[in-house]
Amino acid sequence: MSRRTVITGLGVVAPTGIGAVEHWETTLAGTARIAPLDGEDAARLPIRVAGRVEGFDKSEFVESRLAVQTDHWTWMALAATELALVDAALDPSREDPFALSVVTASASGGNAFGQKEIQALWRDGPRNVSAYQSIGWFYAASSGQISIKHQLKGACGVLVADAAGAVDALASAARQIRRGLSAVVTGGTEAPLSPYALACQSRLDTLNAEADPALAYRPFAAGAAGFVPGEGGAVIIAEELEHARERGAPQIYAEVAGCASTHDAYHVMDAAPGHTQLAAAMRQALDRAGLAPADVSVVFADGAGDAERDRLEIAALHEVFGDRRVPVTVPKTMTGRLCSGGAALDVASAALALSGGVIPPTVNVGPIEELDLVTSARRVPDLSAALVVARGTGGFNAAAVLTLPPDQPS
Repeated sequence: MSRRTVITGLGVVAPTGIGAVEHWETTLAGTARIAPLDGEDAARLPIRVAGRVEGFDKSEFVESRLAVQTDHWTWMALAATELALVDAALDPSREDPFALSVVTASASGGNAFGQKEIQALWRDGPRNVSAYQSIGWFYAASSGQISIKHQLKGACGVLVADAAGAVDALASAARQIRRGLSAVVTGGTEAPLSPYALACQSRLDTLNAEADPALAYRPFAAGAAGFVPGEGGAVIIAEELEHARERGAPQIYAEVAGCASTHDAYHVMDAAPGHTQLAAAMRQALDRAGLAPADVSVVFADGAGDAERDRLEIAALHEVFGDRRVPVTVPKTMTGRLCSGGAALDVASAALALSGGVIPPTVNVGPIEELDLVTSARRVPDLSAALVVARGTGGFNAAAVLTLPPDQPS
């Protein structure tokens, strides 16, 4: 009998809220959380607005000894993991540790930590650089710290594919479960708003310096001029179906029915001139899920916010869905693009949409001719399958299909 992967826990630390409940209430209300940056360095930064996580207190989730060894990005990952485990009512100490693992995604690592130590190096010399510099900034730091804290001793790792990474991590989690693991902590968070992190992004021609939060990130809109970054993301408990049933998981949000990834193999930064590989990722994910395009209830689009990349995504959607006007939404218009955290948050939102029968909205964008863009929360009684699409700078394409969990009627 095949082993099926379901989502039993969601932990959110995002501009839209801390915890899945607050995030979902904010999202369904269409409350945008992109805001002007402040502080003495704000005027020198390449952006004017961003999506920040407000009210996050690391001391609630990270002991002080560990906090000095790690970056803001890892603090949020540890918090989201704690929230997800509580939501799933999964206590790792009561499980076989070798049947549990963690695989997260990261696109930028611990930027603020690295910046602080680089400044210490140049100002005070190498003897003043923290011993934790070698691990605090590293892409795998969050996976490592999560595995240590919760004693997850199965195959652990990190995937780096920019904004597509969290879908790839979800696919990896599903593969591990098919091979025998009971549950995998997956997803991703990011903290790409330090001056050093923004300097690294400043050469992207899709970064938007617009000062008005309502105009800064408007995917698929006429005159779309780029994106704004944000911090945070989501951690997801992916679990084998029978294991979840046997232990009495309080809820099963959705099933991970199929995932796929492709690569443009075109340029390290520029988008490929065609949409072939993006459409291929969508089709492969549907094929692996055993679904046809007609079975998809909603698409959580990547929504680059750049006119050319948006055009390519529209073309890919038309190739896959033909003349059918499938509902499309980009709830990350409320948060900004969260690098690897964005796809993780979209997966969490898609799972919540399926479990609640409602599609969250895209904000700051009006109706457009090319798509059935959902611009206010839309209740859909037969919501049964969601396609999550994610792309990363450098040509990464990924797609995941979530469906209603087994035994739950559509």
